[in-house]
Amino acid sequence: MKVVLKMEKRNPILVFVFSIITFGIYCIWWLWKTKHEMVDKGADIPTTWLIIIPFVNIWWMWKYSQGVEKVTSGKCTDVIAFILLLLLGPIGIAVLQNYYNEIA
Repeated sequence: MKVVLKMEKRNPILVFVFSIITFGIYCIWWLWKTKHEMVDKGADIPTTWLIIIPFVNIWWMWKYSQGVEKVTSGKCTDVIAFILLLLLGPIGIAVLQNYYNEIA
């Protein structure tokens, strides 16, 4: 039997600041950590290692975005999550963290 865990609450401002200070390394860790939290809640997201492969990372972000929609029960659609990740980077993950905090 698998235990369903809650999404961890994190300060969206600190998520943004740490992403900038670490030149994106925190972004990768954050994606890995939240991916595992979403998989525990039933999302189907492949391994985070795919984020480092050019062009495949775009597909991975789409799969991650679909997981966001499932976990947030449609509060954040997959299209919005994908645009946030692809175009806004650290700002986008801070916004997504805000959605995760609502369901935590």
